[in-house]
Amino acid sequence: MSENPGIRGVAALQEAAAAPRTAVRDALVIIPTYNEAENIRHVLESVLDASPRVDVLVIDDGSPDGTGAIAERFAQDEERVAVLHREGKQGLASAYLRGFELGQARGYRYLFEFDADGSHPAARLPALIDELDGGADLVIGSRWVPGGATENWPVQRQLLSRSASLYCRVLLRSRVRDITAGYRGYRTDSLGGFDLGPVGSTGYCFQIEMAWMFERLGKRVVEVPITFVERRLGQSKMSRSIITEALWRVTSWGLGFRARGLAYRLTGR
Repeated sequence: MSENPGIRGVAALQEAAAAPRTAVRDALVIIPTYNEAENIRHVLESVLDASPRVDVLVIDDGSPDGTGAIAERFAQDEERVAVLHREGKQGLASAYLRGFELGQARGYRYLFEFDADGSHPAARLPALIDELDGGADLVIGSRWVPGGATENWPVQRQLLSRSASLYCRVLLRSRVRDITAGYRGYRTDSLGGFDLGPVGSTGYCFQIEMAWMFERLGKRVVEVPITFVERRLGQSKMSRSIITEALWRVTSWGLGFRARGLAYRLTGR
């Protein structure tokens, strides 16, 4: 392996920013990874097979189990895959924000978030792309709309996810039924209108923050039913600290949002 693994893939992505885009590959699927050696090859193959319109950017946070090296070897034989290696575990949100930056520079029309654990059905990518083609600003692969489902998911995780989505809908006055979902695609020109610098979430709460921001600004948010499959290999990254961050941030946003609304009604400002 080279001294700077992954530079070839990302450099190609960056250098191509000045080149004309083809009409075919106009979507970039961003896959953050940390210790997903058992899953990453299958996930990459399934995403590439799902649609000829997608390229993939793997962002690996120095996985001790060699996930980054596996992705790098895959990228050497597949021009549609690039790999960015980062030092240490820097978090989900920072990985996606970096991926958005690179994807915007390259000129992709659509930017997708995708988990590396095999839980997101790549076969639904064309359906999500269709919604973006139809004018959606944000499309979410949803477990909790009609037609959506989970498979092999423990009851306690289902209750946690449903309760979190309900809490967010009530407190944030959101219409998104699966606001915590991590399988989603953004229209790049819609993302380009936002200053993402102030985004403060580091973990899965990033998904809530982004969807709520799109809703508040009147962007078109669409949910597409998916079947979410519990990972078969590796360990979940969900932790108490992630849940705690989401709880206090959503509570803070919701109370602040309601307080500003009350102040406006009372003072007109």
